[in-house]
Amino acid sequence: MADTRGFEVLTGAHDYLSEVVAAVPVRAWGAPTPCTEWTARQVLNHARIDQQGYGLAITGGRPDSDPFAPADALAADPSAELDEVLRMVADAYAALPADAGEVPTPLGPLPPRLAAAAAAMDAAVHAWDIAVATGQDAPLTENLAEGIWPLAEHLVDHLRDSYRVFAPARTTPDGTGRADTLLAFLGRDPQWRPEAHRTP
Repeated sequence: MADTRGFEVLTGAHDYLSEVVAAVPVRAWGAPTPCTEWTARQVLNHARIDQQGYGLAITGGRPDSDPFAPADALAADPSAELDEVLRMVADAYAALPADAGEVPTPLGPLPPRLAAAAAAMDAAVHAWDIAVATGQDAPLTENLAEGIWPLAEHLVDHLRDSYRVFAPARTTPDGTGRADTLLAFLGRDPQWRPEAHRTP
């Protein structure tokens, strides 16, 4: 992905999502995920449509479908389909004026770095969902979680309380790293593994 001029957290999250999706074995796309109602296919479609929303909020237009009713199906080349969307989002952020005070997002206008972190949070957490669901050793990094954390503190409780888009926050032991703390704050079990959620 192209660097988004100061929005390195977004570039990092897009790279993470793209790399995880490219590494999913074909047989694993139907796997259960930490998003309990969705397969890995559906999480990918949700993430792709959400990213469309972040790009189109800037350039104009609407996503091609509802991110909260993602299809349980794949394009012929899911990585290529995703990467096209991620390039569009990166280009939209790279083209923002240097003095932009606010950026339109699906969550409302936000200062540029928080807007980029919002898109990054969505991409990164769903990359983690897909990675753990499909057995990949591709953890959310501490550095990426640190970049997302200011946005999460700023907005997630409001989104959780007003729109129920996140499960209740989980507690973590003292000394937990930023990545696991972020996942828990977003309602996920950082130790989630697919083996415990497969049907017999």
